[in-house]
Amino acid sequence: MEALLYEFIGTAVLILLGNGVVANCLLNKTYGHGGGWIVITFGWAMAVFTGVLIAAAASGAHLNPAVTLAFAYLGKLHWSKVMGYLLAQLAGAFTGAVLVWLMYKQHYDRSEDAAAIKASFCTAPAIHQTGWNLLSEAIGTFVLVYAVLHMAAPAASLGALDALPVALVVLAIGLSLGGATGYAINPARDLGPRLAHALLPIQHKGSSGWRYALVPIIGPVIGSALAAFAWHLTHLP
Repeated sequence: MEALLYEFIGTAVLILLGNGVVANCLLNKTYGHGGGWIVITFGWAMAVFTGVLIAAAASGAHLNPAVTLAFAYLGKLHWSKVMGYLLAQLAGAFTGAVLVWLMYKQHYDRSEDAAAIKASFCTAPAIHQTGWNLLSEAIGTFVLVYAVLHMAAPAASLGALDALPVALVVLAIGLSLGGATGYAINPARDLGPRLAHALLPIQHKGSSGWRYALVPIIGPVIGSALAAFAWHLTHLP
């Protein structure tokens, strides 16, 4: 139960800070309004750093179903624990999104741009092409999970500093690969906040984009499976 609690807390903090920087940059009347892509990608990297730092000792700080599934594929996590991890991550992501809304409630009330409001909850592609959007999410997630698997090797452990290389990988993905779909690279990170967007009483919020919602779920799962397969191939006895 401690592991599940920290998966919940770590993911909630990840979304609070990650979606928080998007809200700060996009919503009206904030000091960060207009901060732009560089601020958002750095903010997300620091969100990952903080979430991983909090949860690493108790749960391994997956904070992402794609990471959990890769560990299960490779026998690093028993399949009996997978559903608990996934539910804790989803609940944490939903909670983090609600906290962002509470934090910026006055700014949501003064923002009429439905796309900007939704962007502070969940992702959307710059160009809607389902196949290419899936590919983008799969490639980004492959990079993340393959790097995390290397970091998780005992010889690579840095203790609490393990959070830093994960954050830097997420920063690199955001800066280099994030422009196509907003780099969800994490099914819970997208689905939990999308549910919050649909349920919360937000003025001018528009559609929650459910027609796109499967892409940031399926794409990361594909990328996770490919990363686990690549790891297995490169670590055969």
